[in-house]
Amino acid sequence: MITRPNARIFKVRGDFGLQPYIYRDYGYLESYVEKPDRLVPHARKLKDATDRNKKEHTVTSQRGLFVTGTDTDVGKTYVSSLILRELIDAGHSVGVSKPACSGAVMDGIKPRWPDLDQLTEAAGLSSDSLICQQKFTAPLAPPVAARHEGLQSDLSKMQENFLAWDSTVDIIVVEGVGGLLCPLTDQDSVADFAAWVNFPLLIVARLGLGTINHTLLTIESAKLRNLMVAGVILNDAEGLADTPAGKTNFSELANRTELPILGIIGHSSQSVNLRDQKTPARIDWSGLAGLRGNGATNSD
Repeated sequence: MITRPNARIFKVRGDFGLQPYIYRDYGYLESYVEKPDRLVPHARKLKDATDRNKKEHTVTSQRGLFVTGTDTDVGKTYVSSLILRELIDAGHSVGVSKPACSGAVMDGIKPRWPDLDQLTEAAGLSSDSLICQQKFTAPLAPPVAARHEGLQSDLSKMQENFLAWDSTVDIIVVEGVGGLLCPLTDQDSVADFAAWVNFPLLIVARLGLGTINHTLLTIESAKLRNLMVAGVILNDAEGLADTPAGKTNFSELANRTELPILGIIGHSSQSVNLRDQKTPARIDWSGLAGLRGNGATNSD
């Protein structure tokens, strides 16, 4: 794990062997969850879910994160790009994959996908060809957009895109489409693809009114499908941090779920803050990406 001078690490351990995965540049890291011991039963649930998913999974050793959201336009691409840049700055080789992308803007007569542009730039790639093959013009769920264009949303191509990175990089960041139950094909949802990838989920939620319900529903949906959830990031996509809802989202969610609420990303910010929103903090994304069958790895 990469640490900074004079940083003191917050550790939570249980029979699962959960390693520290968030640290503060300065001073003592106070618990970002009301009761740190709640992380231990959470870790056991992650292990149980991983064991069940492994039986049907084809990729067993690759580390990574699956970034999903509580809705569309909550900032999945923005957060994914921040993660990619931080991992690269920390010296990791990274890959990035998005199963499908809908909603193009026209650059002259040529369509362009802003989400893919952001991911391409953040990953330091020359094109989006390694990120996504299934691209549709209409701003609709992939299978609906595909039918609108006389095409078909192809799961095998989404899997091929992901597998092209497998075992070639340290960590793969996968960004989902819309919310967890958004359709990917006529038969499959984002949740189905996430189960196949078998990476811990990072749930991005929009700071503001409605977020408590949307976030808890997403967590419940993940649990029902035995999907691992590494934690929740609150993103102030609309500049609502000073509203009553924005001020209380973190504490309310922390009181209503045992999952870690990892931090808040301020409006147009390039960093993640802890609960007090005053002291800068950094999340060890590599540690989160290692939350697999035997617990969080500590290979940095």
